[in-house]
Amino acid sequence: LSESLHGSQLQAAVRMAVATSPAIDVHTHLFPQQHGGLLLWGIDELLTYHYLVSEFFMVAPASLRHADFFALPKSKQADLVWKHLFLERSPISEAQLGVLTCLRKFGLGEHLLQKDLAAIRAWFEKQNSLEHTDRVFELAGLRYVVMTNVPFDQREADTWVRPTAQIDANTHCFEETDVLEQTFCSKRFKTALRCDPILKGDWGTISACLVARGLPDTLDSARTFLRAWAKVYSPEYIFASTPADFVYGSADVPRQPGWPTATTMIDEVMLQVAKELGLPVALKLGAKRGMNEALNPCGGGDGVCISDVGPLEEICRSNPTVKFLATFLSRVNQHEVCVLAQKFRNLHIYGCWWYCNNPSIIEEITRMRLEMMHTAFTAQHSDSRVLDQLVYKWSHSRRIIGDSLCRQYALLDEVGWAITQEDVQRDVWRLLGGSYEEFLARDFTTEATDVKEAMQGAISEVKEFMPVPPPPQPSSATMCQSW
Repeated sequence: LSESLHGSQLQAAVRMAVATSPAIDVHTHLFPQQHGGLLLWGIDELLTYHYLVSEFFMVAPASLRHADFFALPKSKQADLVWKHLFLERSPISEAQLGVLTCLRKFGLGEHLLQKDLAAIRAWFEKQNSLEHTDRVFELAGLRYVVMTNVPFDQREADTWVRPTAQIDANTHCFEETDVLEQTFCSKRFKTALRCDPILKGDWGTISACLVARGLPDTLDSARTFLRAWAKVYSPEYIFASTPADFVYGSADVPRQPGWPTATTMIDEVMLQVAKELGLPVALKLGAKRGMNEALNPCGGGDGVCISDVGPLEEICRSNPTVKFLATFLSRVNQHEVCVLAQKFRNLHIYGCWWYCNNPSIIEEITRMRLEMMHTAFTAQHSDSRVLDQLVYKWSHSRRIIGDSLCRQYALLDEVGWAITQEDVQRDVWRLLGGSYEEFLARDFTTEATDVKEAMQGAISEVKEFMPVPPPPQPSSATMCQSW
């Protein structure tokens, strides 16, 4: 057996394992270099990401309108953010510190000391995007990321199939000649099939996409649409984000007269296809879209709301053979969701999403999850839209995950439980993506069958030892009739 670790030696081993173990980023909005302009990277993209633009407008001159800001070239927007958030104020927010962490990790410490945005920009302009991707993955310590692929978005769809490509209703697929060859590294960038219009009950968007692909606007065609895109993407999972007013079940009503409800589309389209193809379903709950539409051009107009966890509970209960992954945006929902994951083994909780991706909240959530779910969850995902964000989000998160895990190991050490280097590496591997892969590998269809057969076998065994009941006695009425 390996030697047990104790005290400071144990703490050092834990922090080293968390810092160096390759991780899986189970949800991002990134794209490979081969998808052209969809890949966002560089200092101007970092500075104009919606986190910082929202913070900028908290202190921007009152005379600067949102529309005027977004009409500026991206570099001019970045100049304003740098001026107001980095030069006129100390950059102490998590989003501000994130930019500085990226620059330091890229070796731009001297430019940071000089606060020289022009020199930083010049450095990025010299980089090759493909080589830069390699550097980012190495610095972030990632095995792979899962993209978000939206077949309802024409610009994204055009990177996978020809713009006029049609879906064959009989074969449920595109013509081979219409599917574009993908040259990116599929071991590094994995796919997810996003279908938000289904959970939004937005039949208008779905109908338009069906017709554009040569299909009638029916639920059957919607299933064909998802099957066809699943063949194109080979996704890790089907994915969707819920609207703030999400309702599932009998209380759901159509968004417009004549449209199917979100519940109908979830049950008869999304879940049916997921079962057919053996695909998990990943859900994000708690975003309030368009809270301030003036910030929508940068993706920053969305807010947060407390979600009703009931629909997720009902969906898990009603579909025990489907694997569900879920993350919640509101801090308020986190405890209830931990309990839910304890009760439904077909539910896997992942990451600290968006507004929860701040150190104090990551620490609170991670400690609670360790206390309630041991290592049967995925500690983090980055939700990155800018490639460079992988560097700081994983650097910051690893530090917090390491601290939280050290506390739990200290408790084990106090009670005399032996902890080895192998134990630490195994647990860290699970928290950084191993549990995700183990969950996806499970087959609840088989497990459900095994349980049913085991129960039937147990009932048969019990019946063997049960006394034979006496023959039924004739009732009084029967006796009277015989007389």
